[in-house]
Amino acid sequence: MFKRLFGRERSNRTITDALYAEIVAAARQPVFYSDWDAPDTPLGRFEMLSLHMFLFQQRLHGEAGAAREVAQILTDDFFAEVEHSLRDLGIGDMGVPKRMKKLGRMFYGRTAAYADALERGDREALTAALARNIRPDSETWPQADALAAYVIEADNMLREQASETILSGAIRFPVAGAA
Repeated sequence: MFKRLFGRERSNRTITDALYAEIVAAARQPVFYSDWDAPDTPLGRFEMLSLHMFLFQQRLHGEAGAAREVAQILTDDFFAEVEHSLRDLGIGDMGVPKRMKKLGRMFYGRTAAYADALERGDREALTAALARNIRPDSETWPQADALAAYVIEADNMLREQASETILSGAIRFPVAGAA
């Protein structure tokens, strides 16, 4: 009994680690920062990772069983990494919970805006939400439309991937700027 239990846990960890690595790799594509002017700062990287976590969650939304479990594990891993990053940046024990709460609100607010725009097929609303969230310091961000096109492409690509493939630890995101 214990072997089966612990064996499954190790197998799940291998799968979720592989998925998380693919999500992080997609969020770190150099074109986002070099060509599309996403801020290459801790907050900018949080925004890009949040966007890719959203795309992953969007793909598994509404699924049950193992898919729901994997989505929850990856969400937990994401927030654990965010907390670890805050500590690496020198935020003390007293400041971490306050900042985590703020970052959690930011994440879920963004995912609601992105999901709404995608569900309505409203590229303009998606572009505006991306610009507002990723480049709040700029009045205009011309590259936001390119990022919106990428998000739409990624959403479509993820929807085409079989759940069984994803749950085996394999997920593909588009190459940013390739089109």
